[in-house]
Order: sequence, then structure tokens, then C-alpha cells
Amino acid sequence: MSFQTQKNRLLACLPDAEHRRLSPHLEVVTMQLGQVVYEAGDILQYAYFPIDCIVSLLYVMSDGDSAETAMVGNEGIVGISLFMGGEATTGRAVVQSDGHAFRLEASILMQEFKLSGALQHLLLRYTQALLTQTTQTAACNKHHSIPQQLCRWLLLGLDRLPDNKLMMTQGLIANMLGVRREGVTDAAGTLQAAGLINYDQGTMTVLDRPRLELEACECYSVVKREFDRLLPNVTAS
Repeated sequence: MSFQTQKNRLLACLPDAEHRRLSPHLEVVTMQLGQVVYEAGDILQYAYFPIDCIVSLLYVMSDGDSAETAMVGNEGIVGISLFMGGEATTGRAVVQSDGHAFRLEASILMQEFKLSGALQHLLLRYTQALLTQTTQTAACNKHHSIPQQLCRWLLLGLDRLPDNKLMMTQGLIANMLGVRREGVTDAAGTLQAAGLINYDQGTMTVLDRPRLELEACECYSVVKREFDRLLPNVTAS
């Protein structure tokens, strides 16, 4: 597996010189569904650049309940705390959709970041876009219906996967959204009855993306516009 066959779009935007410096240190690793990449308070040893997987960033309450604050796919990096002033994290990162990622030692990432080159520029702009996603997710969870939240979540997932299918149980989706499973079941049933999705044995297939975008709240478009604005070369297909 290589940059030529399967890409993390953030890494793919690097100029040749930085690409050559990082390539020997990038290890392709398998990311399994449900795998905990890190827990709150962990000292990060690695950063991960997803290739064909999605990692959910979660905030975990003291009673064990959790809710997704953002998702990271092949447009980004898992482990922004490494270059944002802290080695430890305040949340949990869990693989939401399995696949592969490039793994890079924290020390190598920081060495390259401190050179103030293209990687630093890309990572800071990506972080700003990720903060927009986090903020918008909080607003969406507070003000919009579960069907609207589900539409937003599905669309963000599709933007980070090569096809129109997401492998995810309704129980896991409910955990990500921080809502009751029954709410997700009802919302998925409504979308399926309308011909927008098909749900079968843990696989959610989007059948009509244009209509799904119409059903979503404005939160999806706000996040997408910000990623396109800050990282146009990264988010372009």
C-alpha cells in the first residue's frame, strides 16, 4: 500500500521534499471496528492519518456515557493534541469504520511540524476546520431532531469513505449521537421508508444522497463549507 494506491488526502498535499522525509516513517496499520485508538488522559505516542477508515472523537462523561464531537477520515489526522500544546488528550478516539491508516511516531511528527513548512500549515488549517465540526456538532445535538442529526452524521461519513455504505449498528450510531437507540431506529426507519437509505444487518447504504442533503439541517453544509474553504486541495475528490 502506498501514496499512489490509497491516500490520506492531507499527506497527499505535501510537497515532494516533505513527502520524502516522512515516507520512511509512515507505517500502514489495520484499524479495527470498535478499536480504541486512545483514551482520555493518554500520552500520545503516535499520530494516525486515516486512509480508508473513520475514527470518532468522543467526549466521555464520568458515568460512562459518551457522545461524538467529531469524526476524522482520509481528510485528516487523529492526534492534534500533539502539536496543539499538549501530549495528553481529554477525550476518547474509537474506530467507527474499519480500514487502514498511516501511523507516525509523535516525535517524528513534531520534528517535521517545528520546521514550519507545509505540514505545519496544513495541520493548523485542518485543526481550525475540525474545531468548526466540533462546535457545529454541539449545536446540532442541542437544537436539531434525531433524523436531522442522523442525516448530518451519514453525510459526513460518506465524505470520508470511498462508497455509499457505512458498516454500523444502530446501537453504535446512538452512542455516537448521544441519543437513545430507539430514536435512531425510528429515524432510520423514516429515512428508509422514504427511499433515502437502506439498512440491513449492520450496513447502512445511502440510496439518494441529494435528498438526504435536503433532509439534513444546515450543520452539514456549514462544516463542509469550512473544510472546503480551509483545505480546498485536501477535500477535493
